[in-house]
Amino acid sequence: MDRERQKKEVLMRLRRIEGQVRGLQRMVEGEVPCADILTQVSAVTAAMKKTGVAIVQAYMEDCFNKTKEASAAKRAETMKNFQEAISRFMDWA
Repeated sequence: MDRERQKKEVLMRLRRIEGQVRGLQRMVEGEVPCADILTQVSAVTAAMKKTGVAIVQAYMEDCFNKTKEASAAKRAETMKNFQEAISRFMDWA
């Protein structure tokens, strides 16, 4: 998948999540039962995780393609940054 298409897909996911979060705000304001709110929170969390995976896939491909011709030091730095980002994501996911 090309970078522009990946970007559009991620933005689409984030807009959907934004709508879900607004819906959650309305549910809290409307005093919707706790179980229903938690179900929506679970859906938003799952959507965020899936978006994170899409971002990882796009970043990994783009990042490593850009460093093909780079120095060994630059590739090592890129790999370290990527590993740190993945570690933060995995702690959350």
